[in-house]
Amino acid sequence: MIVDPVTLLAFVPAAVALNITPGADMVFCLGQGMRAGAGAAIAASAGISAGVFAHALAAGLGLSAVIAALPGAFDMIRWVGVAYLLWLAWRSLHAGPGRGAAAGVPAARAFRDGAVVNLTNPKVILFVLAFVPQFVDPARAILAQFLVYGAVLALGGFVINGLVGVFAGGIGRRLARDQGFARWSGRLSAGVFVLLAARLALFQKG
Repeated sequence: MIVDPVTLLAFVPAAVALNITPGADMVFCLGQGMRAGAGAAIAASAGISAGVFAHALAAGLGLSAVIAALPGAFDMIRWVGVAYLLWLAWRSLHAGPGRGAAAGVPAARAFRDGAVVNLTNPKVILFVLAFVPQFVDPARAILAQFLVYGAVLALGGFVINGLVGVFAGGIGRRLARDQGFARWSGRLSAGVFVLLAARLALFQKG
């Protein structure tokens, strides 16, 4: 087998525990659900999961270790992420009332936003490098093991973040009937993105 079944059984609950810990990905899906509805939140969660799997692939190939060892590359990814989050905040502010859950957000755009936000978060690079290798058996195919564990993390994150987004979407749909909320929803989403950008900008590697 690609991975030891006993090790995989130990990995799954650890991965679920990490997935249910509130973080930037969960907050992002929460904001998407409140602003644009459950469909956009699920698509964003899928994009985030694709990013997680890509991080696992990069770690298995040794690329993440190279990036983590190069402060310039690490910081470049971080600032790209900050800039993208600020652009999302600007877009939310200029969407205008009635352009949120009622109008919907294309699934492809929500997926792209989720993927980019995850891929440009260097914290995920460090997390995958620190967490997954603890379960990797050097006697087995390294890359294949990273992909299996990455798929588990991605699937768990998709379900949990998606559920959070669906819950937020239900609240947002009810609140959308309130004209005051409709006017403020874009500002709330922009605030979420600005907070995530500030959190990422202030992040310092160990």
